[in-house]
Amino acid sequence: MFVEHHGDELQKGSLGVLSKAATLGGDVSAVLAGGGVNALAREAARHGASKVYVAEDASLEPPLPQPRVDVIAQVIERGGYDTVLFANSVLAADIAAGLAARLDAGLNWDLVDITSDFVGKRPALGDTVLVDVGWKSTPRLALFRAGSFDPAAADLGQAQIEEISVELSEHSRGAKVVDQQLEESSGPSIEDAEVIVAGGRGLGAPENFTLAEALAKALGGAVGATRAVVDAGWYPYAAQIGQTGKTVSPKLYIALGVSGAIQHKVGMQSSNVIVAINKDTNAPIFDFSDLGVVGDVHEIVPKLTELVNQRRG
Repeated sequence: MFVEHHGDELQKGSLGVLSKAATLGGDVSAVLAGGGVNALAREAARHGASKVYVAEDASLEPPLPQPRVDVIAQVIERGGYDTVLFANSVLAADIAAGLAARLDAGLNWDLVDITSDFVGKRPALGDTVLVDVGWKSTPRLALFRAGSFDPAAADLGQAQIEEISVELSEHSRGAKVVDQQLEESSGPSIEDAEVIVAGGRGLGAPENFTLAEALAKALGGAVGATRAVVDAGWYPYAAQIGQTGKTVSPKLYIALGVSGAIQHKVGMQSSNVIVAINKDTNAPIFDFSDLGVVGDVHEIVPKLTELVNQRRG
């Protein structure tokens, strides 16, 4: 499988899929591609890889998909692999699509599970049912929804680490990264956070997102937003949770003034505990919340934040 990294850190989603792969039986190989990725090979091994292919080259340092398609296609050809798994991200989706075109292979996406006999599970009908999907030929390509699996230590012993040469096709060298700007942020990302405080239109105004930010900071969590809020320009798109945003699965999800439309539900319903605060007693979010509080977020949230800060000292 393709294991994505940013900087000197393997991505949680990739490690989760790698951990799942280790439970399916058979040997699991991981592919790392980039500059300075040798140091990350042991981490991949600790999450279930019995073999780690390392493609370390300065030409792979920019996060571009086509060079990685070349690398993975090369590994598949030489190793005879019949299944390739990806954890969903912007980069991984591009690589999976490019690899499907390159190899004329079948790609199933938005999966949340897979069985040992390679039957994928995909949500359908607004995530109300799971359908079985399969592949007509090999290699099988599978792209898993973010948060489908948690990383788990599955060290199978001394993994074999093999460095591979990077042979890029001419068209894969065509795109260049001119500049990269990293978003300034503090605290965990919404994909990795164990606690998320999400704000909806019920907050009333963009400046009221300070309520969500203060509570998230007190809980050591991240701030999320609904599509309506993002479309209105109240909060950055990177924080959008839902069908057209990001899918999250924190241990605790607190929704402030969020109505709970189906598009938002799709992105957060796998949270372990869902707490909703909304003054509308008929808000759909109360139908799938573990704890619902009917009231004004402007009165409740500051008091809740104060209590949390007191408990944490």
